[in-house]
Amino acid sequence: MEERKIDLWLDRFIRDSKLKGSIILSGNSSDIIRNRKTGKYEYISNYIIRVLNEDSKFNNVIKWDRVDGIDYDVSKISNLTFGEEKANKAPNSNAYALDEDNDLADNNNNQGPKYKDINEFFNYVLQQIKSKANNRICFIIDYSDYIFGSNASLSENERNWLSIIGKALRESMNYDMFDNDFKEQKRSIIIITNKLSTIPSSYYLNNSDVSCINIPTPSRPERETFIQNNESLINLDPPLDENRRNDFIDSLEGFKLKDIAQIMKLSMQLDTKLSADKIINLYKYGEKKSPWEDLSKSKLSNIEETLALRVKGQDEAIEKVKDVIIRAFTGFSGIQHSTKQKKPKGVLFFVGPTGVGKTELAKSLAEFLFGDESACIRFDMSEFNHEHSDQRLVGAPPGYVGYEEGGQLTNAIKEKPFSVILFDEIEKAHGRILDKFLQILEDGRLTDGKGETVSFSESVIIFTSNIGSSEIDYTDDKEQVYNKFLEHVKKHFVEELKRPELLNRIGDNIVPFNFIDGTDFLNNIAKSKFKYIETFIKEKYKAQIKFENEDNAYSAISNAVDKKNGGRGVLNVLESKIINPLSNFIFENIDSLQGRTIKITQFRATIAEFDFKLE
Repeated sequence: MEERKIDLWLDRFIRDSKLKGSIILSGNSSDIIRNRKTGKYEYISNYIIRVLNEDSKFNNVIKWDRVDGIDYDVSKISNLTFGEEKANKAPNSNAYALDEDNDLADNNNNQGPKYKDINEFFNYVLQQIKSKANNRICFIIDYSDYIFGSNASLSENERNWLSIIGKALRESMNYDMFDNDFKEQKRSIIIITNKLSTIPSSYYLNNSDVSCINIPTPSRPERETFIQNNESLINLDPPLDENRRNDFIDSLEGFKLKDIAQIMKLSMQLDTKLSADKIINLYKYGEKKSPWEDLSKSKLSNIEETLALRVKGQDEAIEKVKDVIIRAFTGFSGIQHSTKQKKPKGVLFFVGPTGVGKTELAKSLAEFLFGDESACIRFDMSEFNHEHSDQRLVGAPPGYVGYEEGGQLTNAIKEKPFSVILFDEIEKAHGRILDKFLQILEDGRLTDGKGETVSFSESVIIFTSNIGSSEIDYTDDKEQVYNKFLEHVKKHFVEELKRPELLNRIGDNIVPFNFIDGTDFLNNIAKSKFKYIETFIKEKYKAQIKFENEDNAYSAISNAVDKKNGGRGVLNVLESKIINPLSNFIFENIDSLQGRTIKITQFRATIAEFDFKLE
């Protein structure tokens, strides 16, 4: 591996520094980098200064930021004098606003004013660049994220600063082809920022004199070099061998070198050595292990029975869910891809008529995996049917209302990285939203409007849809219904949305749900839902509730259900026939409920008309 291939952006910077009047370094600019000569790691901004200091074409390299002004400790200043400026400064003048500590220091007797005031500094930049006596000078403006406000609402002072620095940029360029100095750029302004958006676009857009260079997060070769050079500082159990080292490096994709260095520190501070996966989980989430590690063979062996307690009549769907979870548990999820550590643990697409248990299965899976139904984060995609509604998911771009709040989806996954993400009724979302899912399914991560990247690698992604439900006869046999649903889903994504790539990411994980048209299924659903009523009355009113004839009651409830509404129809009947009259009965007898039993009787065995009495 050739070292120069690791940080290609640096080669571009060195090249452009000889061509452009200004360079904006953005992105991962606050990270550390390996010095190509010494092999030591240092801040990127300091290394940039070191590279320029060693370049003989600049006599002066001046670093400035709003906190310290000119930093004479790292700046290279050989032929600038400040005596004339200070002599011309009138007593009590506000020209430089210097204090005693900033006036002088021991830097080869060549330290001068720090120009902490930004107005003074930009004027000083223009003055020095225009000076014919000093035309080999480079200014580095560090921590520039907070200099300018929003592009859309620049203040008068900010527009003035832009005018000054813009004029300095123009003065720095030399287009006299017959001049001896034409060969290389010898006056330069370098701006270092974390986000390019913090610099007004009018400064760099369509400006050939400005180069915008993005510093990416460390590549795999860069992470590999960092790990190899510092492996003695990584305190893990089991220690890294060749295979574990490769997995460790892969799992650190998207991390800065500073993050990796802090993981090394963390591993050295712990009393008990952790595995590579656990130390990363502890660093990222504050947990030594993920809920996925709590899964066991015995627990997974009962997943079908556990999910079936809440989801009735969907054995085939539950079996498919089991396959996906076992694949994640055994480590085979996404193994055919090179970035398997970053992909979601599983992806499922539930399709079927309303009220058959799609959402219920997602909630049940969240409770099974993470011990809490609230770990199922649901998004109703009918609320995202406008072109720009994707901003609600990932956050508004800089300068727009709501920018600081972030996105609903990215905020949710930051708060609960171990979760089931449920996108309900995905067919109702605008097509632009679907493009976001491509990135999630392919890379397992998403960047929000603020530029922060969140990972979905610990989550299960579930889409639900009613595609084709109104066109498929629920009296058909299961296999025929299954194939018809698959056909409708493929047609929707390929022919209507023109997004077959999303269908390809989902693969064979499309899970058609059965129509619920059998009395037994509806009875089972009614029984499972009535248990919530029993528990509520027992806990709140210290009373019992029961049917006089349970079998007749559940049959009557099932007969009253519109079967096209599936399980949701059962809930509707329970509400109208049981819950509403029961609430009135309890209200009238609220002082005499404790320790007693509410008996539910029917007027006729086949009709869902009930009466209530206390025993």
